[in-house]
Amino acid sequence: MSRRKRKHAQYAEDDAANWRAGTNDIAIGSTLAHLQAQRQEGPRSHDRKEQSNDANNNDGWTVVGKGGKKQKTNNYPSLIYSHLHKQGSSITVHDLQSLVLYCIANGTSPQWISLRHHVGVKKAVVLFVPGLERGMFDGHGSPQDGKPGHGAVAAPKEEASYNVPSSIAVEQADSPDDFLPVRLAADNLPDPMKPLADCFDYLWPVQAPGDNKFAKVHSPLHAMLNSPIPKSKEEKDAEKLRKGPNPVSNKYWQNKRTPLKAFVLSKDELRENDYVLHPAWFDTESEAAAESKRRDDAKQTSNFGWVDTDIANLKAGYVPEQDVEQGSLTGGHTVLALDCEMCKVDGADLALTRVSLVNWDGEVVMDELVKPDKPIVDYLTPFSGVTAEQLDPVTTTLADIQKRLLDIFTPRTILIGHSLESDLAALKLTHPFIVDTSILYQHPRGPPMKSSLKWLAQKYLNREIQKGHGTLGHDSVEDSRACLDLVKMKCEKGPEWGNSGSSAESIFKRLSRTPKTGSVSVADGGQGKIGAIVDHGAREKHFGRMATFSIDCHTDADVVEGVKRAVLGDLDGIMIPGGGVDFTWARMRELEALKGWSNNHHNDSTQMDDESTADGRPEPSQSELAATVTRTVSHIRDVHASLPACTLLVVYTGTGDPRELARLQQMQRTHRKEFKVKKWDELSIKWTDAEEQAMKRACRKARRGLG
Repeated sequence: MSRRKRKHAQYAEDDAANWRAGTNDIAIGSTLAHLQAQRQEGPRSHDRKEQSNDANNNDGWTVVGKGGKKQKTNNYPSLIYSHLHKQGSSITVHDLQSLVLYCIANGTSPQWISLRHHVGVKKAVVLFVPGLERGMFDGHGSPQDGKPGHGAVAAPKEEASYNVPSSIAVEQADSPDDFLPVRLAADNLPDPMKPLADCFDYLWPVQAPGDNKFAKVHSPLHAMLNSPIPKSKEEKDAEKLRKGPNPVSNKYWQNKRTPLKAFVLSKDELRENDYVLHPAWFDTESEAAAESKRRDDAKQTSNFGWVDTDIANLKAGYVPEQDVEQGSLTGGHTVLALDCEMCKVDGADLALTRVSLVNWDGEVVMDELVKPDKPIVDYLTPFSGVTAEQLDPVTTTLADIQKRLLDIFTPRTILIGHSLESDLAALKLTHPFIVDTSILYQHPRGPPMKSSLKWLAQKYLNREIQKGHGTLGHDSVEDSRACLDLVKMKCEKGPEWGNSGSSAESIFKRLSRTPKTGSVSVADGGQGKIGAIVDHGAREKHFGRMATFSIDCHTDADVVEGVKRAVLGDLDGIMIPGGGVDFTWARMRELEALKGWSNNHHNDSTQMDDESTADGRPEPSQSELAATVTRTVSHIRDVHASLPACTLLVVYTGTGDPRELARLQQMQRTHRKEFKVKKWDELSIKWTDAEEQAMKRACRKARRGLG
């Protein structure tokens, strides 16, 4: 007997029955993203489940009575997860982004979850909350008492390398169940986490972007806020045939001429990228004294041959407007591109062998060979291009070069270079005004990754440089001019140029091309959708500059108020128009800061005890942790309760605990630096396969986020 196909209504009826029965067959994935579907005049927060039950009576389908007459329709959006969605791995941050784009930017439908009536979604809010961990939800490492809770299983013990903590020496293999969402029930949660069960039904594992093979974790911020540019079939076919990096071609691009001073690195950016800070950055005596002590401990003061350019304070670099030629990109500043070549010397150090300076017009200001004070162990000719024959007759020393540079560099000088911290370290010199192309042109996968100068020149300048890499070496003048031309292109094109490569763009730019509901297309004069960023600290750079509105915050409580302001709009319309924006991204950082998760990529510590974080600070007490978690959960709940009807809410943590990975990565960098100039027995850190495997396990652990 033939079997008839089931109708949509029959599937919907079964789905609704399974949900009311509390089975795991389907689940509204509201831990990942909660769609509030209540009427405007109804309750705004905790009546969601009652309304959801009413909506599930017909599950969004039109009910047809006798004679084909439509009786009742419910068009509220709903997220449905079913076991029929095959989960071979954890969902990723990109999957969360695809859900957001599907709802508000005409993106493609996600394959891992079903969303009914997605056209009914009016707004989207994404909360980035680093610091929340799975153990806080299942009782393992509870913020209440720090003791394993019900169901926690201790990892088996195994003897590990002296560099590898026993906590990651053995790791259980991933189970298929690890990829599935877990129901949140208030009775099974620690007290600080219970309010989340009133807001969300499920907890999802979300994998952060990265590369387990090379033990790299990429930025979850960039993964969410960088949106892929839709491509035609012809464009995809052409890319398959092309070798090397794809040239930049963005049909939606509009130039925005920007003065060079807009790209000068801030103090925080310099510090995060291992620059030795110039004294002009410190306004108070206490700050200056603390930095002087740090430099003395690191052997980076005049007692060890270091010099600072003659700049009393940052104001000395200011150029009056009457001295600036109209339309000038340099803004009256002297611009010099710098590149250096180094060699290995006795004592595990790299020493300067060549320094090149090029001005804004590409003319060579200086190109000198330098004789190191210590005996040379390796000239590094395949990379530096400097040979023993070239250096033998040279009498110029580092001190001579420093003296000449101090005469050339003025308070109005801006230095340009690629990873210039290495060149300035070889020169043993500090300067406050730096433009770094390795930061200016962000890696497609975000920090801490950096693109090579060779790759940037090929991609953006269509120029081949460093052809002698590994054989005849580099040409520092050629590299300086490449940096200069990259900066000029950035100034002409605008701040966003090169930040996302040719295959991606800011999610805010993607939204600007999406017409508002009921509006004609943007190309025909319609109004595009708008977005806002709500974050701690300076957001005028990078994504904060790309958003329609940027709201500066100092605490997580400010973030909550900022989200409300962005979503609902200002009452007087002074900044954000009434009705608010269509997309809001916000970050809460207090929990992350307490746990020492932030700014740990450049930590110098290679040994970490059980009582300290990776950045050297003491581990927070259980009472401190519980109080901060309670505040963070309360903030999430407040955001949830304030959202208008039909708003998609996505909460994600980005990563798991990154501190152990950061520690092992620092150990590896130290080992590689010493290995170039020391014998194995002299190494302070011996990097073996045990450490390599431990770092990869730490990477997998660090990539395990939540949503």
